[in-house]
Amino acid sequence: MARIAKAGLAALAALVLMLLAPGSAMAGGPTSVRAASESPSQEATPSGSPTVYGCLVGEDGYGTKLPCELHVKVLEPICDNDVPKLKYEVEAVGSPNTKVKITWLNPGGDDYVQDNLPLSGTVLWPGAVQDADGNAVDWPGWRLEDGVWVEGDEFDWVRPSVSVLFQVNPEMTVNVAYPPSSPKCLTNPPEVLVSTPSPDPTTPDTEVLVDNPLPPEVAATGSNVAPLLIGAAVLVGGGLIAVLLVNRQRRRQV
Repeated sequence: MARIAKAGLAALAALVLMLLAPGSAMAGGPTSVRAASESPSQEATPSGSPTVYGCLVGEDGYGTKLPCELHVKVLEPICDNDVPKLKYEVEAVGSPNTKVKITWLNPGGDDYVQDNLPLSGTVLWPGAVQDADGNAVDWPGWRLEDGVWVEGDEFDWVRPSVSVLFQVNPEMTVNVAYPPSSPKCLTNPPEVLVSTPSPDPTTPDTEVLVDNPLPPEVAATGSNVAPLLIGAAVLVGGGLIAVLLVNRQRRRQV
């Protein structure tokens, strides 16, 4: 019995020494876990500047917030081979994105989206169609019926002007006007059927076939010809009267 008691005391003493010994795994258990969590291999790797909707956010070395802006540098409606197009160029500040999304905003229905485009280029106007050679075969706001172009189709909303949203993240909305026709480039069909409003509400409107009417401001310039003709007629008439008076005076002198 005495031997068993001595063995037990020896084992207890050895256990106490193990607990009190520096660097012991058991004594330093919590410290070891804490050290492991703070070791470089366990730390979260920095992910760089956070992003919000495609924009870099943060501050520069002076504490100034980094900008997040979109500049529309070129916005030009053009007519190319009788095809209406939009020429554009945008610059994104504070964004790593190199593609732009163009959304033509329809106030009364589905928008028209042209996605994954370069930051500068030229796009077709919604509703415009060209063939393989680049020739115009359809125009927005017109439909072909029995070989005649009639005003009105599902793209009426893009004329005479339309709002366009450019998204590079950041984004900007701008308003653009439909490119007008000119003697060298037509943004309307060559022959169209248009309605002429009747002054009498009881009389139905009449429809007239015209050959690609030019914009009102171009056609209105013809009204300036009448005053010129009247002025010329007055001058000619005055000259004739003066000649007759001179001839009569000479006859009297003879």
